[in-house]
Amino acid sequence: MSLIAENKRALFNFDAVARYEAGIILKGWEVKAIKDKRASLKESFVIVKKGRVYLVGSHVARWPGANVKSEDEYREKELLLGKREIKELEQGVKIKGQTIIPLNYHSTKSMIKVEIALAKGQKLFDKRAKLKEKDQKMDIQRDLKHFGFK
Repeated sequence: MSLIAENKRALFNFDAVARYEAGIILKGWEVKAIKDKRASLKESFVIVKKGRVYLVGSHVARWPGANVKSEDEYREKELLLGKREIKELEQGVKIKGQTIIPLNYHSTKSMIKVEIALAKGQKLFDKRAKLKEKDQKMDIQRDLKHFGFK
């Protein structure tokens, strides 16, 4: 599995309750652009409409050789999931404070997949605690390196 694009702020702003790997329906030029790392998941989200799951707001930059309009760069992309997974997502979204977020694009063999998560929003004090914990771990690692450990 090779990582293509990542939504870096997603796990800072949300706690993942459950993760899913979904196939994605793309056009030919989108496949080439994503493999060339011309994609972004920033400010994108996932919705469930009529038993189908869609990725909304994901930007795939125009491939130089493609004959497309600029609005096609932000089109809704259908995600491929099993019926059981879709039902779990529908029920999860009904719970207050939960949403579905895309985490990353990655390739497995010759296919492009998107990892999504059913997530719960974090409060500001949770984010501060997470940053504080990260700083403490870095300080410990720095001190260990200074005294010759690891």
